[in-house]
Amino acid sequence: MKRVGTESAKRTNENSPAIHRWDRKSNSCLSPQSGRLKSSLGNQEKKRSVARFTGSRFVMQFYPALKCWATFTRPLRGLLLPTSAGLFLTAITIAATAQTLNRKPSEATRPVVVMSAQSLDDLKQKLKPGNKTEELIDSAGMELRVAVQHENNKTGAAAELHDASDDVYYVLEGGATLVLGGKLDAPKEVEPGEWRSPKIIDGKTFEITKGDLVVVPRGTPHQRSTPNKDFTMILIKIYAEPLKPGAPKPTSLSQKP
Repeated sequence: MKRVGTESAKRTNENSPAIHRWDRKSNSCLSPQSGRLKSSLGNQEKKRSVARFTGSRFVMQFYPALKCWATFTRPLRGLLLPTSAGLFLTAITIAATAQTLNRKPSEATRPVVVMSAQSLDDLKQKLKPGNKTEELIDSAGMELRVAVQHENNKTGAAAELHDASDDVYYVLEGGATLVLGGKLDAPKEVEPGEWRSPKIIDGKTFEITKGDLVVVPRGTPHQRSTPNKDFTMILIKIYAEPLKPGAPKPTSLSQKP
């Protein structure tokens, strides 16, 4: 048998797919068998193949042997992603449950107010005969104001519109004429969110008397007059934001039409 020479027994780049040569000058890995990486003459940039590895250039520069790490970890990606998502959702559920278990009912911010019919009658007599308003509760920190308002023979009051508060009227005595809806004629903003106008265009007129209840939502033009009438009502204003302690009374309450 003819003995094969030493030269023929050596592994070559052509028949050894496991041999890779690291080119430090170009910071790339050359695989002569795959033929994917081709070098060019001079200082021209070499075309690099990234089909077989994905990784940090910094890591690849100092640890070229790790260039094929993605080959081993890629099959595990399908398992790791669902597991991570499941753990994340579980953590959120546990946190939400803990917050729910720690919730407690709120506590009263101020004492309750109970006014008898006699005290209201006394207050009405106190407000007569002029055009006056008396607060029934301390509204600081609340989105609510409650007052008793009296008017006598009041005409020519400006029309109003509130951007951030609703009005509720409950008539205690007498009567008044209301104009609701439509549009303000030449509106002027006297305070932030508080609009005034000499009159209302295309509004509807209502006559209200004792026992009537009126709800005026925010953004609704409204105007009230009491010609030759004595009128007393409970005014409830509901605000979008809590009133700050010590805040000045809005013009709409101190000079209510």
